Amino acid sequence: MSKSASSISVPKSIRPRYDEIVALTDAFCQTHLNDEYAGLARRMAAALSRKRPSPLASGQPRTWACGILHALGQINFLSDPATKPHMPMAGICSAFGVGQSTASAKAAAIRKAINAYSFDPNWSLQSLTDQNPLLWMLDINGFVVDIRNAPQEIQQLALANGLIPYLPHDKS
Repeated sequence: MSKSASSISVPKSIRPRYDEIVALTDAFCQTHLNDEYAGLARRMAAALSRKRPSPLASGQPRTWACGILHALGQINFLSDPATKPHMPMAGICSAFGVGQSTASAKAAAIRKAINAYSFDPNWSLQSLTDQNPLLWMLDINGFVVDIRNAPQEIQQLALANGLIPYLPHDKS
């Protein structure tokens, strides 16, 4: 997996709960999803652990793990058969033994707590970056443009200012 759970910044007081939740998400991702989802799940659990007070302090770890993966699945369109990997949200719920309404409510609370939304560049799979229209749409002199169609010098300025993750023409 890309980034170990111990290398992510998590307050010591919540670290044991974080470790429990991440062990569940890592195992699920290894079996059903991929390393990208596992890394995002660790980051999301860490973000929730740094909230004051941390919502992870109460509730069952399996419910939090399910909610985190449900939220990431919604953000990254996991239930869309055109995406890889693909899995219905009910599959996540079933694997964790969590009801769909509970998982959906937990995912909504998680998205609200960290201000996450569909196509959110902070919570999108790296492999979906090219397909994420919000990542490439920039306001240039009052006009919203797809930076991938802009002249290279404008793309370079956008990259230098941290507005895009890479130069589109350099991606192979």
